[in-house]
Amino acid sequence: MQLEPFLLERWMTRWELVVTHDICESGIKPLSLQNVLDLIPAAEASTLEQRIHELPLGYSEARGTEALRSTLAATYANTSADNILVTTGAIEANYLLFSVLLQAGDHVVVVDPAYQQLGSVPKAIGCEVSKLSVVHDDGYYYDLDELRALVRPETKMIVINTPHNPTGCMLSDADLDEIVAMAQANDCWILCDEAYRWIEHPGGTHIPAPMRGRYEKGISVGTVSKPFGVPGLRIGWFAAPTEITQAAWGVRDYVSLSPAKLSDLIVEAVIRNRDAIFARNAAIIGANLETANTWFAANSDLVSWQAPKAGLLAMMRYALDIDSTTIADRLAGEVGVMLAPGDAFGMPGALRIGIGQDTTIFSEGLARTTEFLRSIG
Repeated sequence: MQLEPFLLERWMTRWELVVTHDICESGIKPLSLQNVLDLIPAAEASTLEQRIHELPLGYSEARGTEALRSTLAATYANTSADNILVTTGAIEANYLLFSVLLQAGDHVVVVDPAYQQLGSVPKAIGCEVSKLSVVHDDGYYYDLDELRALVRPETKMIVINTPHNPTGCMLSDADLDEIVAMAQANDCWILCDEAYRWIEHPGGTHIPAPMRGRYEKGISVGTVSKPFGVPGLRIGWFAAPTEITQAAWGVRDYVSLSPAKLSDLIVEAVIRNRDAIFARNAAIIGANLETANTWFAANSDLVSWQAPKAGLLAMMRYALDIDSTTIADRLAGEVGVMLAPGDAFGMPGALRIGIGQDTTIFSEGLARTTEFLRSIG
């Protein structure tokens, strides 16, 4: 299997530890372990802290502990711990699912643009990949008529992502029901990347129920990296029929073997106490959305965006005849601001922006971006 270079990840690696103002961050502002302990009830925090200090740092249960899998299963309809496989981030979950469900010659429909893995891995397996564009002249959205034209009787899988990375558009309950009907008519799998599940905006659009529970061949992929602010714990998962979790577990024996034991323990507490974390998220998102809307309005001659309906990401269009990689490199290298190049998503003339960063860093990053863009315009 020959994988193509992962453009976004290589670009991010080049700059993310160099810049001072990362405003394309894909997750919510990270928590420290002390922040986690402060957000959960005092008695539970004390117990968790003691367990952390006393925990033997040996191998963990290969599927993820039953405690974590049961806690995750309870967030889905008709799902037990056996339907959950805990993975090293959502990226491993997706990779395992593609590995067990696809083979060379299969037809796959993948949303585009997307996190590159979603299209590149099926392509490397040897699948025929049809792209469902969410970029249109009048904005970003899923065109279900286009999807209907792409899906055919031999289609093996439909790959969707909602709320969408990088545009911030979202599928509604009715949209998801239509996609399920298409999949049922053609007996194909739906892999729904739900990395931004739970990240709703104050007063904004409600995120529909996960794909898991809507359809017997529907799979939900999740992560703590984006909505929980603990990406360094490297915990993801998927919820699927038991035979799929078993098959993927067999493949994972050859890849990462098991989740990190310490991460598993902390994440189980994080998931159970998610309401406190989401309240913290809402304050950050609300402040940054207000800042962003004011900034875009004040600089409408230079930049524009379609505000995300949910999640943390959107694309910023700019009115300069310079490619996005050059602008992104110069922003990072000259003024310490990180905005991801649209070129990494096949979206020239745009930069990816994230609204989950520390509010002061976000505001200052936008101010630096204005000064830089006007200086080169």
